[in-house]
Amino acid sequence: MSRNKKVFGGAMIFLTLMGIVSLFSDMTHEGARSVLGEYLDLAGASAATIGFVSGIGELCGYSLRLISGFIADKTKKYWTLVISGYALQVLAIPALALVPENGWAWACALVILERIGKAVKKPAKNTLVSFAAGEIGTGRGFAYQEFLDQLGAFLGPVILFVIASVKGTENLFSTYRLCFLLLGIPALITVALVVFSRVKYPDPEAFEKAKDEEETFRFKKSFVWYMAAICLFAFGFADFTLITLHAARQQIFPDNTLSLLYAAAMAVDAFAALFFGWLFDKTGLKALILSTLCSAFFSCFIFLTDSPFLTGAGIVLWGIGMGAQESIMKAAVSKIIPRSMRARGFGIFETGFGIAWFLGSWLLGALYDVKPWLLVAVSVTAQLLAIVFYIICLRSDDRKVPETAQRE
Repeated sequence: MSRNKKVFGGAMIFLTLMGIVSLFSDMTHEGARSVLGEYLDLAGASAATIGFVSGIGELCGYSLRLISGFIADKTKKYWTLVISGYALQVLAIPALALVPENGWAWACALVILERIGKAVKKPAKNTLVSFAAGEIGTGRGFAYQEFLDQLGAFLGPVILFVIASVKGTENLFSTYRLCFLLLGIPALITVALVVFSRVKYPDPEAFEKAKDEEETFRFKKSFVWYMAAICLFAFGFADFTLITLHAARQQIFPDNTLSLLYAAAMAVDAFAALFFGWLFDKTGLKALILSTLCSAFFSCFIFLTDSPFLTGAGIVLWGIGMGAQESIMKAAVSKIIPRSMRARGFGIFETGFGIAWFLGSWLLGALYDVKPWLLVAVSVTAQLLAIVFYIICLRSDDRKVPETAQRE
């Protein structure tokens, strides 16, 4: 019993430490993302270039996870990938402060490098977290991570809003340079903390009891149905840039508060992750069905109205969907995929999700330019279809996501 308490305590400390790493990391790159589009514009990039680079960056950020996940499982060098990925991701942000005027090409390269860094570390990091999360409840473990992660995503844009308010916007390019430079502080803290985590917990795999498992990866029915469901969810889940675009065009909120909308969505994301993570440990995949049902109609409130109140309600629903995506969707993967091939499982999951989100965002953006109600129709339909496939996954005869998360 005392050993179990020791393992539980160690797992909790490890999850907290990795959550704090995520907090400072998200403070860095999510803070930057809240102003990045405008910064690239000021650096001389055209709208088409910004759209192309954003799309390529996200595509690299997700598709390369398939490769990094395979490498992580083959080599078991989880920490090497996590440290190098974090370093590349967060240090690319303060480097943006060094971009000269009209240096849009350099800025675009750094944007893509930041996404590549995320791809390098993500499957390995999620695998390390899954080892410890299983000890306290998989849903709660990933939700706790997401809560701290999104706290950083909330603070980053708020900090940049304060810096811009203090320095002023007469020379906006210079103001954003200062913002990126100051984001170097949480970037360095991120790297220092992840190195410290490696020293303190060199083998997080020890948190999870070993099981007799298959050593070769194969697509089980439950995983195939699950991938179909999350790809449909991602396809219909509009990127937040479309939301801010609509809010700006319709003048729903003052322009200088648009970055705070994203901060508000991240705050909802954080608390939604905690609730649905707890619910996942109680009900399994049913929690994801409920969260998707809640978020499925966010586009109706946002894109079919110019009311600040209804738009705010839509952003809350969007935040709920985002919280589920970043927490219990990953928890479900760790329940379906054996630990010997879990990094590959996360890589496949995140690659499929990212490609579907990229294609969906592209289509939804095009539909918005034609008629906003077409965007809403596709978004709602795709997410409701995702629920159908979650139900099929639950009823699959092959190894299901358990109805409850049982502690080893």
